[in-house]
Amino acid sequence: MDPLHKKKCVACDGNTIPFDVSEIHKYLKKVDGWDVKNNNENYYLEKEFKFKNFIDSQAFVNKIGDIAETEGHHPDLHFGWGYAKVKIFTHAIKGLAESDFILAAKIDQIN
Repeated sequence: MDPLHKKKCVACDGNTIPFDVSEIHKYLKKVDGWDVKNNNENYYLEKEFKFKNFIDSQAFVNKIGDIAETEGHHPDLHFGWGYAKVKIFTHAIKGLAESDFILAAKIDQIN
C-alpha cells in the first residue's frame, strides 16, 4: 500500500460519508503530529508549524497553496511571523475523509 503522500486527493461530491472516530484514529496514525479537533459541528485536522521568521512562514504557506491547487483540496491557512497553522477538513461533508489525511501527509513532505 502506497504511503499517503503518494496518493491523489479525490474530489468530494458531498455524498461521501465522513469518517467516524475509529476511522479517523486509524488514519491519524499515518500522519505526523496532526491533531484531530471537533468544533461541535465537525472533526478537522490541525497542525501548527514553527519558523524562524515571517519570510519562511510565507514561503511554507505558498508551497501549501501550490499543493492545494494541484490536489484540488484546499486547507484553511493562518500564518504570521514565525508560524503557520493549517486546518484541514472536507467542506462538502463537514468532516474528514481520506483526502484530508492525504493532504496532511503531502504538507508534511514540504522541506
